[in-house]
Amino acid sequence: MSKRVVIFNHKGGVSKTTSIYNIGWMLSKSNNVLLVDADPQCNLTSLILGDDFEEYYFNDSTKHHNIKDGVEVAFTGKPIPIKAVNCFSPTRASSLYLIAGHANLSEFDAALTFAQTSNNAITTLQNLPGAFSELIKLTEEKYSIDYTLIDLNPGLSAINQNLFLSCHAFIVPTNPDPFSVMAIATLTNVLPKWVSWKKNSIQVFADSAYPLLEGEPKFIGSLIQRFNVRHGRAAKPYRDNIEEIKNKIKKDFINAISKVGMTLDPEQYTNDFIDNGYCLDEIPDFQGLLPKSHQAGVPVFELSRAEINETGNVLDRMITSRDNFKNKFRLISNKLIDLLNYA
Repeated sequence: MSKRVVIFNHKGGVSKTTSIYNIGWMLSKSNNVLLVDADPQCNLTSLILGDDFEEYYFNDSTKHHNIKDGVEVAFTGKPIPIKAVNCFSPTRASSLYLIAGHANLSEFDAALTFAQTSNNAITTLQNLPGAFSELIKLTEEKYSIDYTLIDLNPGLSAINQNLFLSCHAFIVPTNPDPFSVMAIATLTNVLPKWVSWKKNSIQVFADSAYPLLEGEPKFIGSLIQRFNVRHGRAAKPYRDNIEEIKNKIKKDFINAISKVGMTLDPEQYTNDFIDNGYCLDEIPDFQGLLPKSHQAGVPVFELSRAEINETGNVLDRMITSRDNFKNKFRLISNKLIDLLNYA
């Protein structure tokens, strides 16, 4: 059975899409990995499709193979079942599969909100809460997926709630600023309420065509990203915020989510991981590697010397940086695999 992970923070600008892209690509080196773009901005889809992005949505053979059209039969009440979509795979990552996003996905948010708050009083809505999970499950089965990573937009919508609760585990991406600290406080309050809704509702939708996924999403760590480095560590303006994020997660956040079953056992996390504020890693800015990555259509750690296209000391520094990022994302991916064994 595929393990699903959602990388979620309702705060924008925390590099969640970039993280999914990099972690998914790294995991796909030895696993079949599905990426799900549930953000109407479709940034993940753009990263994966590259120059084929616009053509994908106009070509008759591909334009309906996306997350919105995949669940449309449920949301429009058509008497046909949800089916797996055909996924796109990058040339240099043939074990990485994408359920493309759609700019109009939020059109379904009002209906899903109503369905999730009506307590099944309206039978025509009973299949909506499980529709996204069904689409993902069928696509996972079609491509023998080992790990699924889901990208959400920054917000607290019904669609985000639904997809968050359709996962086995979750990661909280942050960046070292006061707004991320505030965002953790909001998640500390909101996420347990989402899980409590699921616990109270799962039996209500048990007889629907698309039941809800069993269990609660388990927290498997945070990421701290987008900061500059000086002398091998985060530059001084970021350090206090990094420590505050770790402390907030280690204390208030863990305390709140553990009460509703959203944590693993302490020994499954390991003491070192807990002491480090459940932080999977601190990932600095990609700097000059990022535009080269976008141009080549691969993550920064996949760039060849030719794609870096520099000489002398600049090339040497960029190769060192590339290899450091490769090691970081390899370690993150390995840690995720370990933790997902318990989720």
